[in-house]
Amino acid sequence: MSTSDIIIFCDGASKGNPGPGGWGALVATHAQVCELGGNFAHTTNNRMELTAAAEALTYASKFSGTQVMVHTDSSYVINGITKWVGGWKKNGWKTKEKKEVLNKELWIQLDAAVQKINHDITWHYVGGHVGVAGNERADTIASDFAEGKKVVLYNGSRSGYTIDIANLGRDEGLHKEKSASKARSKAKAYSYVSKVDGKIMTHKTWGECEARVKGKTARYKKALSPDDEVTIIKEFSSNR
Repeated sequence: MSTSDIIIFCDGASKGNPGPGGWGALVATHAQVCELGGNFAHTTNNRMELTAAAEALTYASKFSGTQVMVHTDSSYVINGITKWVGGWKKNGWKTKEKKEVLNKELWIQLDAAVQKINHDITWHYVGGHVGVAGNERADTIASDFAEGKKVVLYNGSRSGYTIDIANLGRDEGLHKEKSASKARSKAKAYSYVSKVDGKIMTHKTWGECEARVKGKTARYKKALSPDDEVTIIKEFSSNR
């Protein structure tokens, strides 16, 4: 990292999607680090991802530098700001189908934040929940705000910051777990198990499960077999 570079990690969370949400970010110069975050009573994950990026870049615009490196696990944010936003602006913030761009006001906010930066911005995708230190911290801030927890945000010297944000290495164990989770998500469901307000229920279809958990603080998981369903129910029962 050059002494004039700025590193950003940003992330968003929504418990229920839509539901209670939060966003988190950290902005690091060679000399200092500032953590940012906030919460909303009812929002979506994509809106929180956009908010985190916009707020972080707005904060970063106060510093002089040669390059801003933004790290996010949101392909939606990266594709939108690097590929789609130009066409949306030319079309009056309308899609090719002449429909208003979803989350328009936040895309306008993010685009304005980008325009305020008077040096190069590079966007980097990082896998979520694979142990990349900066991303894990941004995720923790966002999730804690979404869950209504007390969040202490760091604002101080880079040397005093205990998170190694320059290290983009992933945890291979976590990466394998995530890959296994993706494979599970593609497998055919036997049932779905949900837990809302301490009560556990099983559902034969995702639609039934979604209707129960949407907009609520809930847990839910797909079961691949009768034995898997029993295991999930026991897991949910032991985490009260």
